[in-house]
Amino acid sequence: MTDQTFSRIQVASSLADFVSERLAPGTDVSVEQFWSSFEQLVERFSPRVRTSLDERDDLQARIDSWHLGREAEPGDAADFLRSIGYLVDDPGPGPVTTAGVDPEIASLAGPQLVVPLDNARYALNAANARWGSLYDAFYGTDATDETGGADRGGPYNPVRGQRVIDQVRALLDTHVPLSSGSHADAVAYTVTADGLRVDLADGTSAELADPKQFAGYTGMASAPGTVLLRKHGLHIELVIDRDHAIGRDDPAGVADVMMESALTAIMDLEDSVAAVDAEDKTLAYANWLGLMQSNLAASFTKGNQAMTRSLNADSTALDRLGNPMTVRRRSVMLIRSVGLHMETDMIRLDGQPIPETFIDVVVAAWGGLHDLIGAGPHRNSQTGSVYIVMPKLHGPRETALVRDLFIEVEGILGLPFNTLKMGIMDEERRTSLNLAACIAEASERVVFINTGFLDRTGDDIHTTMEAGPMVPKAEIKGSGWLNAYEEANVEVGLAMGLPGHAQIGKGMWARPDDMAAMLEEKVGHPRAGASTAWVPSPTAATLHALHYLETGVDARQAELATSPSARAEAIQAMLSPALLPPDRELSPAEIQRELDNNAQGILGYVTRWVGQGVGCSKVPDIDNVALMEDRATLRISSQHIANWLHHGLLSEEQVMEAMHRMASVVDGQNADDPAYEPMSSDFAASIPFSAALALVLEGRDQPNGYTEPILTAHRRRQKAAQQDS
Repeated sequence: MTDQTFSRIQVASSLADFVSERLAPGTDVSVEQFWSSFEQLVERFSPRVRTSLDERDDLQARIDSWHLGREAEPGDAADFLRSIGYLVDDPGPGPVTTAGVDPEIASLAGPQLVVPLDNARYALNAANARWGSLYDAFYGTDATDETGGADRGGPYNPVRGQRVIDQVRALLDTHVPLSSGSHADAVAYTVTADGLRVDLADGTSAELADPKQFAGYTGMASAPGTVLLRKHGLHIELVIDRDHAIGRDDPAGVADVMMESALTAIMDLEDSVAAVDAEDKTLAYANWLGLMQSNLAASFTKGNQAMTRSLNADSTALDRLGNPMTVRRRSVMLIRSVGLHMETDMIRLDGQPIPETFIDVVVAAWGGLHDLIGAGPHRNSQTGSVYIVMPKLHGPRETALVRDLFIEVEGILGLPFNTLKMGIMDEERRTSLNLAACIAEASERVVFINTGFLDRTGDDIHTTMEAGPMVPKAEIKGSGWLNAYEEANVEVGLAMGLPGHAQIGKGMWARPDDMAAMLEEKVGHPRAGASTAWVPSPTAATLHALHYLETGVDARQAELATSPSARAEAIQAMLSPALLPPDRELSPAEIQRELDNNAQGILGYVTRWVGQGVGCSKVPDIDNVALMEDRATLRISSQHIANWLHHGLLSEEQVMEAMHRMASVVDGQNADDPAYEPMSSDFAASIPFSAALALVLEGRDQPNGYTEPILTAHRRRQKAAQQDS
């Protein structure tokens, strides 16, 4: 690696050039002064990070010893955890005061996308997913059934098209009903001095049952080009075009119905990317800067047609009173850093790697500065904020560390105090048990909490490794601790006053091709009081947005806020791992099925991550069902096998046999990928297979069960091997 040196700091040339040639220009930050200040930041904060990581290891060792000694000295888990400082006292209600927060985060409720920042096309797709076509979302997914000739393959199917139109008109009747009649009978939409008039097929006319749901329009009042409707803060846009292929056959000329969808999008540097060196990270950093400067573009070929994608521009309309209004066409973007446990050698102090979080936060903030000074034609934050999500924090002291890091970075870049807003991923056991205390440490900055149930499950397995064998993985979803964790996240967020300042979020829908089930199940997130939840695609965001029309999150949160606190009970439940009952003996067939399922999932994901540098993708499971996989799902599967190995439900020989057999299955599932390198042709030479095996056999010894160190080391080997070949 070629480096540039700044006093005691050595920086990979690709990163140093990016900073001096692209990040610094246009700002008042001197490159030389920056590296000098950054050196001081590293000196001050590296010892704090090291102390935090040592504390994690020490606490884990004490918890292991406690579980091993339970039979000799039984005791209450909460009392023990308090005695070692793992569990701290609740700070009591201390209202969050975060100011300068965009309404998409502070007060509106809607879907959220999470996308790998190293892929410019995906990042732009997410940023532009603020609006999506309901017609396309229903037509192209299983959200509309295919019975009666309504299949979705091949050219446009008018039978399916009419079924979709009927579904969407029914949704309009539900969420923006007319004073009489149905949207299905509309023959014209016009704007009058009294609001929106809808002419019906029977010769009568109607207005909206609630006239205030009419938000605006474009074009002429007598023949609008679009009509904007609104419910629970989200907009629905009727696109009227009688010359359009769909609109010309529609009595009212409606060519499409657009749904305001992904209000926010997290641009990810963490679990969904496979960035292992300066080359990888600089690409991701450049994409963030391009988003903040509004000049990022991605060219690609789709259906033999060359295309270029860039950020959507806002549009203008007239409100219901005829006054000009701006319609936001892009999601508000947040960026997620790596966790404190990751080190990088793309920057070194006196030859030693530094915590990667430091440079992630600096680039996130410096890139955001370009947005704040209006470097491009579009603005991300209208309120002068930069939103940085911090993953895998362990408790309030680490939250305070990051808060102080943000303050330091603000000083280096000349940003006003509290410009940098913090998202707290509630995905580690020590954070979920101490969530109120974590929020209190960032009460002037917090803009986001969410339940990352996948990582949280992996951490629970690892933390309670010595307590006993776990139930089969699928059964953990129904465990008492997981339900208590999901409910406590909302209760704590409400008690700490997040509404009006911050999002309360829920985790990912992992089956991107199963939209019918998502429509049935994910409505539970807004009903639980969550103001946002993760979805795997822009299409999923459009469909999930319907849930926020169905449930008014503001009202639901107000209702939940008056409920009696169940925090003490939740703590006890969260301290009860999903252990296999002593009187339950799994059959050999059950054990083998669980092992095969975990092994296939690990191998299927690792071949993409290590072999191809793809951090997040649809990976077929053992039944060939496509699942959205990232490192969080890998953490669960590897820790689950490690747990069963440790407690004797599996032998190393069984694991090896299953890994070899499942590697052949994964090879078959990827046979049509020309870039795929089979594992089973030479197990000893396959770097992805070696990585998968290490994740399982060394899983119990990995700090907190994290997968990143093993994945990163093997991906670097793979890149070196590919460069040498």
